[in-house]
Amino acid sequence: MDQTSDVIIVGGGLSGLVAAAELADRGKSVTIVDQEPEAFLGGQAFWSLGGLLLINTPEQRRMGIKDSRALALQDWMGSAQFDRPEDNWPRKWAEAYIDFAAGPMRNWLYNMGMRWFPIVGWAERGGGFGSGHGNSVPRFHLTWGVGPGTQEPFERRVRAHEKAGRITLKFRHRCSNIIMENGAAKGVVGEILAPDNALRGQSTNRDVIGDFELRAPSVMVTSGGIGGNFDLVRQSWPTDRLGPAPKEMIAGVPAHVDGRMVGISQKAGGNLINNDRMWHYTEGVKNWDPIWPNHGIRILPGPSSMWFDATGNRFAPPALPGFDSLGTLKMILDTGYDYSWFITTQKILKKEFALSGSEQNPDFEQKSWKEVLKQRILNKQATPAVEAFKEHGENFVVAKTLEELVGKMNAMEGNDLLPLDKIEAEIKARDAQTDNPFTKDAQIMAIHAARNYRGDKFQRTAKLHKILAPANGPLVGVKLNIITRKTLGGLETDLNSQMLNAAGEPIPGLFAAGEVAGFGGGGYHGYNALEGTFLGGCIFSGRQAGRSDTVA
Repeated sequence: MDQTSDVIIVGGGLSGLVAAAELADRGKSVTIVDQEPEAFLGGQAFWSLGGLLLINTPEQRRMGIKDSRALALQDWMGSAQFDRPEDNWPRKWAEAYIDFAAGPMRNWLYNMGMRWFPIVGWAERGGGFGSGHGNSVPRFHLTWGVGPGTQEPFERRVRAHEKAGRITLKFRHRCSNIIMENGAAKGVVGEILAPDNALRGQSTNRDVIGDFELRAPSVMVTSGGIGGNFDLVRQSWPTDRLGPAPKEMIAGVPAHVDGRMVGISQKAGGNLINNDRMWHYTEGVKNWDPIWPNHGIRILPGPSSMWFDATGNRFAPPALPGFDSLGTLKMILDTGYDYSWFITTQKILKKEFALSGSEQNPDFEQKSWKEVLKQRILNKQATPAVEAFKEHGENFVVAKTLEELVGKMNAMEGNDLLPLDKIEAEIKARDAQTDNPFTKDAQIMAIHAARNYRGDKFQRTAKLHKILAPANGPLVGVKLNIITRKTLGGLETDLNSQMLNAAGEPIPGLFAAGEVAGFGGGGYHGYNALEGTFLGGCIFSGRQAGRSDTVA
């Protein structure tokens, strides 16, 4: 078969869109193949909250935040904890992303029309030491329009190139093999799947109605991670670091995030590294109105909810809400159970509970200042999405008294693991510290620190109050599940996004970007993520791939 285009991109997610737009800008002809229908264009990015890690921005400065490339690099390296020979390229990618995020990234995106919510979020506050994991300052820039708003500038560019004939989109085309000739990529082959009218994110059929072969001197794999494939998650699970994989998990990504192209790329010679590094959250709740199988939503908590394990023990720092995701995950699994509990108040719920996902934040998605003010600033309750989970979600219970609440929590699990007397004593001891400006309770210290940042005080951290005071109720108990999300390891690449083989040599014509490449290099996060670095990594690695001078 004759050459189809200059470049074939496998996967129509964010990194694929970015790479395609950049390639077409250079005059390259591009074919994007994706196994899902056209309505799924943008992939997992569409469902995201749209946060980007940016450094020393006008948004930060307006909020009184002093940030710098040097501080961000210190935070990144303290979080990544690179310690393997194969971390050579991941480390270079990390440094390159910091340069990008502290340099041209914001203006480049701004000039494409992207804007951000003025209050910068403070995610992953860390494990307790300045040299370790965590963000020293708020860096989470919430895109105005959330996930769809992050995707839109690149989809717009791709559609313009499609109209001009430089980009071809082939949906329901599932790649099953990369054509390799004399050690170089020359195209892809696969199956044509039957049409499917499923709504975005739902599972689609895998009925084969034909096959295809496409030829090009360059092939880019931008197919995403493995979070929707529990078998692959468990196969890669770092038991030595985190303990056995949870028996029960919920999915933070659709089923099409299946990791299919990882093995196919390995067969073509690509080198998979750091596949035991992954990023899952501990604050997952089952979606009462699911879109994809085992659909979970992550609670993005403020610092005030009290966190207990399955047997009623309060977690010790740094297992505080919003501080250290993987550290807390290990603490949970060390208990022998795969879930934990928040005990909180309506006042905390109202101000501190946010939900991940574009569909859970329609005010931001629709770019409605009126609704943002109504639902998040002038609100007398939590956002409608949070209140809906409180009313309909199977992981939520509400009660006027702690005795009633603990009874309902035990009933939810069909056991009596949660002892009322132990939980009550812990909460009373915590409440007693609220009258003490010289508190010894680390969580109350964290609340004070959060409210020192005016962004948190205004929007994300409730005024310190007693959990058991009836005026602050009702009380709310939330069962928290492990929710799968991101792959931190991936296919090893150089800074041109060119895949490397096991000997560290570039594979001619073969590239990878986005989550399948560990967001760059085969895992530029190392062991931990600072948040805002997933979409940011898709954008950066897609841009690197699209601008690579090694693309044929």
